[in-house]
Amino acid sequence: MTAPARTARGSEELIRAEEPVLAHNYHPLPVVVARAAGAWVEDVEGRRYLDMLAGYSALNFGHRHPALVEAAHRQLDRLTLTSRAFHNDRLAGFAERLAALTGTDMVLPMNTGAEAVESGIKVARKWAYDVKGVPADRATIVVAADNFHGRTTTIVSFSTDETARSGFGPFAPGFRIVPYNDLAAMEAAVDETTAAVLIEPIQGEAGVLIPDDGYLAGVRELTSRKGCLFVADEIQSGLGRTGHTLAVEHEAVVPDVVLLGKALGGGIVPVSAVVGRRDVLGVLHPGEHGSTFGGNPLAAAVGTAVVELLETGEFQRRAAELGTVLREGLAALVGRGVVGFRARGLWAGVDVDPSLGSGREISERLMREGILVKDTHGSTIRLAPPLTVTAEELTGALGTLEKVLTS
Repeated sequence: MTAPARTARGSEELIRAEEPVLAHNYHPLPVVVARAAGAWVEDVEGRRYLDMLAGYSALNFGHRHPALVEAAHRQLDRLTLTSRAFHNDRLAGFAERLAALTGTDMVLPMNTGAEAVESGIKVARKWAYDVKGVPADRATIVVAADNFHGRTTTIVSFSTDETARSGFGPFAPGFRIVPYNDLAAMEAAVDETTAAVLIEPIQGEAGVLIPDDGYLAGVRELTSRKGCLFVADEIQSGLGRTGHTLAVEHEAVVPDVVLLGKALGGGIVPVSAVVGRRDVLGVLHPGEHGSTFGGNPLAAAVGTAVVELLETGEFQRRAAELGTVLREGLAALVGRGVVGFRARGLWAGVDVDPSLGSGREISERLMREGILVKDTHGSTIRLAPPLTVTAEELTGALGTLEKVLTS
């Protein structure tokens, strides 16, 4: 007997249906997205919203960018997975073009951002033992307080966010935490056991914290002088978001290793990568690291299409130009509900007057007005629209923010 067709469920019913069957690892806004294109999404009832979060930069090119969708469709008709037990015909081209885009020598393909970070940690430790000569199991990595690099057990071992850490110990040793944007503290923490300094060029989850001018150049000088690696986590800040391909380019800095993810998959498939110098990534030998899905043909095809979009420079220019619109719009709101903000390219952390509500409450009010953002700590919200957003859409979103804060 054919089962009766199920009646389409509305937003409230779908949200209630998640409660008994989904573990509580997120606290999403109460919107149920069913369709999307460009910078806009539509919920199951047909209400439209301007996406001002872009999947935490995973959707830098908007939802369902035609070139990326076409690349995925084309590859789906040919080959999706071989595992790395065999070669595939898409991986070499992807690696060549990604290395050229980022000015690096070698690529280690992975899937998620956290996997890229874990892989970067393993590479740094292996380099410390094989090249620097650190005694076995003594390698240390210096990181910054208020970091966000992922949620694996190793990564939360050096988080300072108790929500991410509490209840998940015991924690991995080998990490030294120093204040962000403090070169003196970093220098004091680096010694002969230090394999690497691992930092975000801009701290995203912390509220889009931008370090002082010269900080990244100082990290580069310090790590070169002390004989350790500079590993830059560009998973959120990279691939056009700040007006350059990589955020470190704002100070013309070249790290030894760069961690990429999110936007590299175009919002279609998870794609991440560790890219860097040959003498660093070359410490890995067959069997020492791996990933069944890392570098799969579908991911390589989509990743190559992402690189092609970035090779033109169009999206970097858009982020820089529209970043001016974003900064000017936010500056006009300071003292009118906004107490401060930090912005670079199309990325901003906005501190709202706490008397007007928490970041969560402000995000919910904006949602009701057709604008999707996400809060972070306290009364801070993050703005990171797709790089395909128009100046008119951006101005409209800022006008809605003004309305929510002043009405």
